[in-house]
Amino acid sequence: MTDPFKGKRTIDVPCTIEIENTFESLHAHVELHGGIEIEAGDEVLVHGDPIRVPYGEKLTLERMATVTRASRLERLWTTLLARLELTELYEVSFSSGRKL
Repeated sequence: MTDPFKGKRTIDVPCTIEIENTFESLHAHVELHGGIEIEAGDEVLVHGDPIRVPYGEKLTLERMATVTRASRLERLWTTLLARLELTELYEVSFSSGRKL
């Protein structure tokens, strides 16, 4: 389906959400069903109410998600920005600030 206002292609797919809030791990993973591959610049919106998982618990549930595909230009731009941000990390210094 194409969004008439943005000109972007959107796909609605079911997904599995796994959330863990324990001493060992704090994470949230979304697995899209139907073999959908996410590429640079794509957006994923998981539908439904906010999910809260109390400390010490894990939760797995099913929801619907909308994947909005990025255009070729957006993919290129996202990839370029990601590389520039990565090289920004090379500029970080872990020295004490004293001259060696």
